[in-house]
Amino acid sequence: MANPGYRDTPIIEGTSWHVHDGERPQPPTVTAGTESSAEVPGRPPSDAVVLFDGSDLSEWMDGDGGDARWDVMDGSMQVVPGTGDITSRQHMGDCQIHLEWAVPAEIKGESQGRGNSGVFVMDRYEIQVLDSYANPTYADGAVGGVYGQFPPMVIASRLPGHWQSYDIVWIAPRFDGVHLVSPACLSLFHNGVVVHHHRALLGPTGHRDVYHYVAHPPEAPLRLQDHGDLVRYRNIWFRPLDEES
Repeated sequence: MANPGYRDTPIIEGTSWHVHDGERPQPPTVTAGTESSAEVPGRPPSDAVVLFDGSDLSEWMDGDGGDARWDVMDGSMQVVPGTGDITSRQHMGDCQIHLEWAVPAEIKGESQGRGNSGVFVMDRYEIQVLDSYANPTYADGAVGGVYGQFPPMVIASRLPGHWQSYDIVWIAPRFDGVHLVSPACLSLFHNGVVVHHHRALLGPTGHRDVYHYVAHPPEAPLRLQDHGDLVRYRNIWFRPLDEES
């Protein structure tokens, strides 16, 4: 099918592409490296702050500050559609983040309607989670994309139902009062493949529009999105990065 998308949205700063532009070239596809055990996730580093070890959701809350209402099963957490996004109780600034996720094995829908979720660093900058295996969509909404801003350099998806990984090196934006000093910046590995390298973000992410930086605290939580699909997560941890130490 033709790539879905929009042409009636704003132009992304510094490009000739509209937000979610259906004409934006698709990233090439590569084969990811071998995956870790389907049953047993890897162990985090000794200095990691563990946000989910497969046992419970004590480190997570719902949008109202109450207990997160997603399901925990077989060492993973699963989106419960309609319960809303969940956010970590821990806040983070500059950091390394690791998490593993899996979209449903049963293929339903297409484009953005297939295995959709998202990882919001600092509660406002989304890295797209999507079943992009043989599933075209607008390029800046593909798996590993900085949603609405930058497509991944390549698509490194595994088959639906298989565990996948994100490893993120995140540098938080800096503000002087209300003024932006330096933008947020990330490097992202999807299944061990670099899909963004030292990418400066244009601002917070969102649907069908361009969003600009608004000053916020130097640390904020990680948020996982309930987009209505039964996406699972496991083995979530982060390491604060202090370049002065």
